[in-house]
Amino acid sequence: MAEEQNGAAANAEASNVQFQMQRIYLKDLSFETPMGAEVFKKQWKPQVNQELNTKTAKIEDDLYEVALTLTITVKLEDETAFLVEVQQAGLFGITGLEGQQLAQALNTACPQILFPYAREVVDNVVTKGSFPALMLPPINFDALFSAAMQQAQQQAEQGSEEKAEA
Repeated sequence: MAEEQNGAAANAEASNVQFQMQRIYLKDLSFETPMGAEVFKKQWKPQVNQELNTKTAKIEDDLYEVALTLTITVKLEDETAFLVEVQQAGLFGITGLEGQQLAQALNTACPQILFPYAREVVDNVVTKGSFPALMLPPINFDALFSAAMQQAQQQAEQGSEEKAEA
């Protein structure tokens, strides 16, 4: 009987959790070809560098903006052929989650939704710049979040050890 009550309480708590994608939008876009027309005279052997970042802001109670920033730098030898920076954002209504669960939703589920849109923008703008299509591989945001949490925990442990030694 007690197990049934605990199970019912857990189900009621889980049913209070709501995750709604309210809007997805392009917040910022930048495309640069520093070499100009000279880039098209060079042999195309690109070196691609990808940087990824997320930023979260609480807009109001239970409404969050998550912005996924992708910066793609493509070089030919030591010169930058082109640089693309995309900030794909979304508004997400999230209720019933707090603390670690909320942080995980904002840093994994939201970027996972935004990434295909950002990837499409990158591919589109690169081809409009007259370069070969650049299809970015999928990203495991759960693994990135777990690694970031482990790193933060290790840094916290090191910090507490240093304080204990002092």
